Amino acid sequence: MGKPYTSAAVRATIDVMPIPALSKIPVLGSAIFSLDPLGYIAFLMFIAIGWFLYKTRAGLVLRSVGESPAVAHSVGFPVVGVRYGATLFGGAMAGVAGGYYSIVYLHVWQEQLTSGRSWIALALVVFATWRPGRLIIGALLFGAVMALQFYAQAIGVPVPTQFVAMLPYIATIVVLVLISRNPNTIKLNAPASLGKPFFASS
Repeated sequence: MGKPYTSAAVRATIDVMPIPALSKIPVLGSAIFSLDPLGYIAFLMFIAIGWFLYKTRAGLVLRSVGESPAVAHSVGFPVVGVRYGATLFGGAMAGVAGGYYSIVYLHVWQEQLTSGRSWIALALVVFATWRPGRLIIGALLFGAVMALQFYAQAIGVPVPTQFVAMLPYIATIVVLVLISRNPNTIKLNAPASLGKPFFASS
């Protein structure tokens, strides 16, 4: 479906909306307070999803389904419906991210647009060990590494471009190796039923 649009420049985009005064703060100003609307919404979504998961009954149901779908089913929770809902929400967020990447970030569409960066997103979940606080810190760190490759190219660092482009992936591998030294750390907050099928018994 996307082939007719390959390499076509995106005409409409979303402009940056810097926050007065705050955008002038050194380093953090341009990184956090000089974003487009979707950038600000991303931070709001972090707060909203954290509140939903840990402060609402629906969030408690979702977490209980992730921990023990059999127990959740025994007390009357629609396990299959909750799983489908969570999957659809995750897919919708991934779709928004893909649209943002082509329309706002690169202003073009082409095959293999993300160049494997979705793998970094999955690694970020492992890095955060399913904790929202660590997730946003990790996202900012990985984002800084990705920005570093463009900064290095802009100032003319005498390093092959292929090596500079490898930086985000190298950083991801290093982080995963460090975390994997203790498997219990990864399993500490991971849903106990992650990846396990569920069949409701009558």
